[in-house]
Amino acid sequence: MSDLRVIAIDGPAGSGKSTVARGVADRLGLGYLDTGAMYRAVACAVLRRGVDPADADAVVDVARSIDLDLTRDACVVDGVDATADIRGPEVTGAVSVVAANPGVRTEMVFRQRAWATERGGGVMEGRDIGSVVFPDATLKVYLTASAEVRAQRRAGEAGGQDVAVVGADIERRDAADSGREMSPLVEAPGAVVVDTSDLGIDEVVDLVVGMLP
Repeated sequence: MSDLRVIAIDGPAGSGKSTVARGVADRLGLGYLDTGAMYRAVACAVLRRGVDPADADAVVDVARSIDLDLTRDACVVDGVDATADIRGPEVTGAVSVVAANPGVRTEMVFRQRAWATERGGGVMEGRDIGSVVFPDATLKVYLTASAEVRAQRRAGEAGGQDVAVVGADIERRDAADSGREMSPLVEAPGAVVVDTSDLGIDEVVDLVVGMLP
């Protein structure tokens, strides 16, 4: 897989991964994949099928059987549009448990690698791209920002939700993502850490593109 041109962008919620990754993909003319949306899609399918997110074996069965069509602007789960649902509160509440399931992660990593192989690479963002999915990526970037800035960004994206409430949810997700046994959120070896707290999107995109060999 080392011949693939993969740009791995990891980091916690609200660090700017999605916006930056899209900008980098546009700048370079590469495909873009939001791997976090894949786990949200599985959580959505789990809820739609009436499966308990804590039922590990049943959730893995959903992950393996899900018909997922994910583009940069839409998410279709089992033939039904889920673009809005995967960002809703029910899925947000369930996704950390689903994403911590080792069987789910194995299936999603398989699909993520297949996506990149089909395209000869791409810009992939998530929480374990540089550490697990593509440890030999062409470039590994770990985006971060202060907890306050991340909460403000997410609250704004959610239509002006209470910053304190959003901040508490981000803190919960950070703890779950960093503490899970399989593929925890970490700074991958060799990743360049970029604090986006005081940077504009174009500035971060310029930095990332400028790092490419």
